[in-house]
Amino acid sequence: MSRINKNVILALLTLTSSAFLLFQLYYYKHYLSAKNGAGLSKSKGSRIGFDSIQWRAVKKFIMLTSSQNVPVFLIDPLLLELINKNLEQVKNTSHGSTSGCNFFCVPRDFTAFALQYHLWKNEEGWFQIAENMGFQCLKIESKDPRLDGIDSLSGTEIPLHYICKLATHAIHLVVFHERSGNYLWHGHLRLKGHIDRKFIPFRKLQFGRYAGAFDRPELQQITVDGLEVLIPKDPAHFLEEVPHSRFIECRYKEARAFFQQYLDDNTVEAVAFRKRAKELLQLAARTLKKLGVRFWLSSGTCLGWYRQCSIIPYSKDVDLGIFIQDYKSNIISAFQDAGLPLKHKFGKVEDSLELSFQGKDDIKLDIFFFYEETDHMWNGGTQAKTGKKFKYLFPKFTLCWTEFVDMKVHVPCETIEYIEANYGKTWRTPVKTWDWKRSPPNVQPNGIWPVSEWDEVIQLY
Repeated sequence: MSRINKNVILALLTLTSSAFLLFQLYYYKHYLSAKNGAGLSKSKGSRIGFDSIQWRAVKKFIMLTSSQNVPVFLIDPLLLELINKNLEQVKNTSHGSTSGCNFFCVPRDFTAFALQYHLWKNEEGWFQIAENMGFQCLKIESKDPRLDGIDSLSGTEIPLHYICKLATHAIHLVVFHERSGNYLWHGHLRLKGHIDRKFIPFRKLQFGRYAGAFDRPELQQITVDGLEVLIPKDPAHFLEEVPHSRFIECRYKEARAFFQQYLDDNTVEAVAFRKRAKELLQLAARTLKKLGVRFWLSSGTCLGWYRQCSIIPYSKDVDLGIFIQDYKSNIISAFQDAGLPLKHKFGKVEDSLELSFQGKDDIKLDIFFFYEETDHMWNGGTQAKTGKKFKYLFPKFTLCWTEFVDMKVHVPCETIEYIEANYGKTWRTPVKTWDWKRSPPNVQPNGIWPVSEWDEVIQLY
């Protein structure tokens, strides 16, 4: 009987303990979690969330960078998107405001800032100060790609990323470096052998999977959750850049090997052509940028960038690609206003459009428009004498940034597939005689233009 009483008592104690535990969970979920910032409060005068780990980490980081004059600005896509949606309201928020913590208290692992490295004057000792404030910091370096073309300086290392962790929240500081095309570049975040892979969940970082390139942003200072921070003056533009920022370096090592096998042409004529081609490419880029039209290096110009980091001196023209959906009706007049008269126009917008403009000293600018099918892309060509149409097939590709002749320009991300489609597996070997109707391995017949459409599809030839 005593044993039964003990079992009953034990069961009652277990039931009571379970009920108390359930009450604690309910209390935490419906009261404490809201108090500690798990949810966003819109009520004015509330200080809900200001003791969250994220907000305290960001506050300390801003205190650190301000005290050391480190020129950082917020680039975190999630936060910039939230700020951009409420930009006018945020701009009208005064410093020290005690309104709810609506941005930096959003539960997350990271907050991303950027640093313009050329503006940072006192890097030494910064780590020690950060650690004295409670941060655990990691510095990630790699070689400076801007010096890869200079044998004596190749291999010089520069900082690319800093990661400073406070408790369970990390600040990802992306280091932006100036490039000669007046844009900002950040490097790929590569983990070297000595780095602790468990320091943070690196795969969740929003910057560093690839190198990236961005327009140099104007900055503005605003107050966010009671903290003064710098953000891009046009956050919407920066947010548009983020998913399309992937950057590919020119292959300097392979270019040096190419010129060891095939001597570079440094004749007066070749040097003069490269200069004129560079000027023509820069003029075309400015014209298309004003129109808001994306373009990329195509054909021989793309091959010259990929194979030898230079303009092929015997190519005699500059080749660009444009998606047909980006075509604008005033593109011809815009180039003519820029001093480039139309040399010829082949095809129509709905089929095989190709434009050619006349530059200085008999150098042409050829623009090929690309059309998308289910499993491939193509651009067209037309033989003026016969009206025969040709189609050049390419595997589908996306666009990445690169630097070429001191410019930030697009190239196909899938560069090797693009070039092999156009020039075959032997693209490394220079070919000075090229028949656009027979030489490319990706060319195929595409019918013939009706005589009734002749004047419309072939002009000024």
